[in-house]
Amino acid sequence: MASLYDTLGVAKNASADEIKKAYRKLARKHHPDANAGDAASEATFKDVQTAYDVLSDPEKRKAYDTFGSTNGRGPGDRGGPQFQDFDFGNLGDLGDIFGGLFGGRGGGAGRGPQSQRQPERGADLEAQVSLSFEDALAGVEVRVPVEVETACHTCGGSGAEPGTAPTVCPECGGRGVKADSHGLFALSQPCRRCRGNGTIVEHPCKSCRGTGRERTTRRYTVKIPAGAKDGTRIRLKGRGEPGRNGGPAGDLWVVTRVAPSSTYERRGSDLIVDVPVSYADAALGASVEVPTPEGPISLKVPPGSQHGKLLKVKGRGAPKLKGGGKGDLLARVKLTVPEKVSKRERELLEELRQVSG
Repeated sequence: MASLYDTLGVAKNASADEIKKAYRKLARKHHPDANAGDAASEATFKDVQTAYDVLSDPEKRKAYDTFGSTNGRGPGDRGGPQFQDFDFGNLGDLGDIFGGLFGGRGGGAGRGPQSQRQPERGADLEAQVSLSFEDALAGVEVRVPVEVETACHTCGGSGAEPGTAPTVCPECGGRGVKADSHGLFALSQPCRRCRGNGTIVEHPCKSCRGTGRERTTRRYTVKIPAGAKDGTRIRLKGRGEPGRNGGPAGDLWVVTRVAPSSTYERRGSDLIVDVPVSYADAALGASVEVPTPEGPISLKVPPGSQHGKLLKVKGRGAPKLKGGGKGDLLARVKLTVPEKVSKRERELLEELRQVSG
């Protein structure tokens, strides 16, 4: 059996304008005035008109997309109600409603409120830890406080005052949903009385005010890997919000906030450090002391080094987060000019200037 979309020759995701254009084209082609005595064209015109009546109405189109029909009939069918390839058993609450109307297999009358509550995964949480630059490079263990929502310690999560218990909602009979009739069809909506829980709490717990949940602080030990950067995210599986109705807990994401260093500039796993070098040492070459995370080392500055030149010390940078050793230390030459010079130094500089000029 052709669908209403096939009847109009449009895709299922066609826009309202596309549907209108297709209808007008087919209506002109098969209109009885233009095809007097042609029974086939007259039947096609009726099918086109039926398809347009449904697909041009947003509510009817939505019902058709959901159920395959809005009136129990397919396009071109002038007989009794039909439900082509329609399995009521896969509709959940809607299947129960249709099953009650047509003797289908819904079987929902005997289900209690607990069957309506599907397991829900707990929410993910995020916590931040502040680290010094040195601790981030070396790696460290920290204790992270996290506020989570857990079952109330007084009522055990029922929401009812100790000695009492939730009762089946009289409005929905414990199903958590109510059916609103729309002619032949009935649509399920969460019960307003119990808010879809299927039960009501007549005597709320004083500790949680009937919610069955409370906020509490848990503390977790987190291992910060060596080489962590500002913004590194560390996942602790199952340490987030507890799940509901037997669902799994969410995850905890720990985000590092690393203080800047007064000595190093970080570039990925490389560290950059400024090394003051006098004009004479830069011109003639010299050995200078350079700080590294493991301690100072001696570095040779080649003759003729310019201001800003980077001298690489391999393997003395930050640890690489994904393994593979360490980055490099990049010593940046920083030429220094004395504020005062002696008479002899001035004479030598004047002589050098004359030679250079």
